[in-house]
Parts: sequence; structure tokens; C-alpha cells
Amino acid sequence: MTRLNITLRGRIFFSMLLIIGVSFFLTGTISFYHFKQENESYHEERLRRKEFAILEAINFFLRDQEITDNTDSIVKMFDNKVCELSQINGLDINIYGLNGNLLIASTPSLHEDSIIPVKIDYELMERLYKTADQVLTRPKTDSLQFLSSFDFIRNVYGKPVAIVNLPYFDSEDIGREDLEDFLLRLAEIYFLLFIAAGFLAFFLSNYITSSLHTIAEHIKNTRINDLNKPLEWRFNDEIGALVKEYNRMLEELRSSAIKLAETERETAWREMAKQVAHEIKNPLTPMRLNVQYLAKSLKVDEPEKLAEFSQSMIDQIDTLSSIASAFSRFASMPELKLEGFPIEVVIKRVTSLYPQSSVSFSSENNGLSIYADPEQLIRVMNNLINNALQAVPKDRKAKVEVEISKVGEEVLIAVSDNGEGIPEERQQKIFEPRFTTKSKGMGLGLALVKRIIDSFKGRIEFQTEIEVGTTFRVYLPLYRPDEK
Repeated sequence: MTRLNITLRGRIFFSMLLIIGVSFFLTGTISFYHFKQENESYHEERLRRKEFAILEAINFFLRDQEITDNTDSIVKMFDNKVCELSQINGLDINIYGLNGNLLIASTPSLHEDSIIPVKIDYELMERLYKTADQVLTRPKTDSLQFLSSFDFIRNVYGKPVAIVNLPYFDSEDIGREDLEDFLLRLAEIYFLLFIAAGFLAFFLSNYITSSLHTIAEHIKNTRINDLNKPLEWRFNDEIGALVKEYNRMLEELRSSAIKLAETERETAWREMAKQVAHEIKNPLTPMRLNVQYLAKSLKVDEPEKLAEFSQSMIDQIDTLSSIASAFSRFASMPELKLEGFPIEVVIKRVTSLYPQSSVSFSSENNGLSIYADPEQLIRVMNNLINNALQAVPKDRKAKVEVEISKVGEEVLIAVSDNGEGIPEERQQKIFEPRFTTKSKGMGLGLALVKRIIDSFKGRIEFQTEIEVGTTFRVYLPLYRPDEK
């Protein structure tokens, strides 16, 4: 089955026109039936009033008359009066006997053309005698439909002596004219509305689809590595919600791109670290053994110089070995062994290994626990404290403060030093593997610290001031024994 390829603009345009068309049809249909009902009610009431006036005139005429249900008597008495009342009230009047036979007609041609019956049918006579009141009917011929009322003419004693019939022919014509006039005016109004709705639908559909087209173009041109500009929308509507979701997606995309780049860089560094460690370590052991063997086997005139040379070579080999070990540690992150434990116990165990004159420890809250790997946390603290001590110039007494506190639903570990601080141009790269502010080392320590903290679902920040010091803050999720 082939689907119609109608654009959103076209659907909006035709939908609005369809709404106008359907509303016109429904309004016209409802108005038609309403007018028809109102017209019927109006003319029925008008006929009742006419009948009441004619009966009152007849009763007034019969007030001083002696009348019976004798046919000849009725014809003689009403023959001229019927025509007079018909002309006064503008209605045809027919008089029937109590047996249903036509006696007098103000317009004889009506029964000659079979519009008015010569004899009232049995069912109508039965209704008339049962109700003893006015009976309305709607006779219909091949070319005519009209109202017709039947009621008794009574003498001064209230006894029926004849039946009066009033055919009412104006109802359909007057109602049809009113309805046609109304529908004509309604059509004129809706024609103008149709034209206005067409223009409105055109501009509205263009407005909506152009906005969606702009969003589609932005989405089409979105690239993971490019600087994607967020969209702006002034209104808090459905398109505004779509724009918000697009902007949120851009932010998530930017964050994912940053994480992907960091992951790619770390992966590259780990691969390089493995290769460097392998290439360096392989020749170091035989070099060390050969230097030691050479120092023992050779006899020279100046043994002090040989010993100095040998020791210098061994020191350089040890330095290369430590560099290779650092690369190996960075490349091979051990598997985490997560457990809940009191953080104060672990931190205090680390700080106790350092001179109290240089490293102090304090805790604002006791009993704080985290869910992490204790061994890796010790590794983090050793790295941060060592960095803090090494950041202090030799001509200044080192003062490192380690503090634990509770911040919301997190545990804060703050490591502060009184060192030289970190220059502004280096602050953006401090957690990158190649960065270091020390004269020794490969700059892998803080990168390793960040990796470990990230694996704990925490975060690390720092605040620094030149010649005043630096504070590293580690935030870790608070652990409760009943949660994991």
C-alpha cells in the first residue's frame, strides 16, 4: 500500500481548512434542524392563537343563538359567517359535521383538488373525541405539506355541535425563507473565515516547519568533535521542549566527547607506558650486573675513580628502573576490591608514617565510612602527601594538613600544603599523565590519583595560590551500612 507523501506543512494547512469546512457543515446542519424545530413550534403556536381567536368569534356569534347539531341548521347559520371570519383572520376555514362530513368551506377549490378531505378519517375523529380538545395534524400531498388543526364548536351549553378545521399553509414557506437567509449569511461569514484560515494556516505551517527545519539542520550538522552551538528559543512550547532536549543532548555529547578523548589519551599512554617499561627494563639488569662485575674484576691504579664511576652508573640504572616501574604501575591498574570501611582509620594509618612536625591530621566527624578499595585509597593519600611535601621549597619548613569532614552526602578529604603553588598556565594540565611540577618523576602520580578517584565514583578538585600553597580536595560518596 502506497502512503501519501504529504509534508507536515501540507498536513497543517489542510487540517485547518478541514476544521473550518467541518465546522461550517456542523453549524449549518445544527442550524437547519434548530430552525426547523423553532419554525414548527412558532407556527403551531401561531395556529393555536388563530384558532382561539376564531373560536372566540364563533362563540360570541352563537351567544344569543339556538343551535343544534342539525346539518341544515349549521349550514344556514355559518354559511356567510365562515367567509367573513376567513377574510378577517387570513385563514381558510372548514366546518365539518359531527359525523365528519364537510359542510362549509371558505375555499371550495381546496377539497376539489383533494387538499382538504371531504370527510375526516376515522382515526382523526377518534383522537378528537378522546382528547375533546385541539388536534394538530401535518397533512402531506404530492406537492404540499401544511399544518391543520381540528376542534369542536360548542353551543352555550358546552355541547359539541360541529367541527372547525383551520389549514395553515404559510409555515413551510416562511421557515424555508428564514433558513435560506440564515445559511446564506453563514456561508458568507465562513467564506471569509475560510480565506483567513487559509492565510493563517499557510503562515503558521511555514512558521512551524521552518523552526523544525532549523532544528533538523542543526542535528544534521552535529559532529562529536566539533563545537556545536546550542539553539535559542523564546517560547515555552512544544518546539521549546524539543530545543531544550536538543541542547541537553549537545551538552551530553560534549561531555561524552571529553570523556572519550580522555579515555583515548589514557589508553594511548598505557600502551606507551607498557612499551617504554618493557624497552627500558630489559637491558637494565644485565647492565647493572656487568657494571658490578667490572668493578670487582678490574684492577686499576685509581680504585676510587672506578668505584665512583661504578656507583654513578648503578645510580643511573636505578633511576631508569624506577621510571620503568612508574610506567608499569600506570599501565596496569589493579582490579578494585571494594568494601565499606571507616575512612578515618585508613587516613590516620597513612599520616602516622610521616613526621608529625610536617604532616598533621584532623577529623571533624567520627565514624564516616566510604565504599572503596582501602589499598588504592592508601596509594592516593601517599601520592597526595608526597606531592605536598615535595611542593614546599627547601628553605621553608613543610607544613601539610590532612582533614576529613562531611559535606552533604559526601566525605571530603582535604590535603593542604604551604608550597609554591601551581602557575596558572599549568593548572589545566595538572591531571594529565605527562604533567609534573617536580624535578623528579614522570608526572604520572596525579593522573593515577584521578583514575582511582573516578573508579570510586568520586571527584578531585584543587585550589592554589602562588607562594601560599595548594589544597587538593577529594570528594567520595558517603557509605551507609544498610546501603551499597
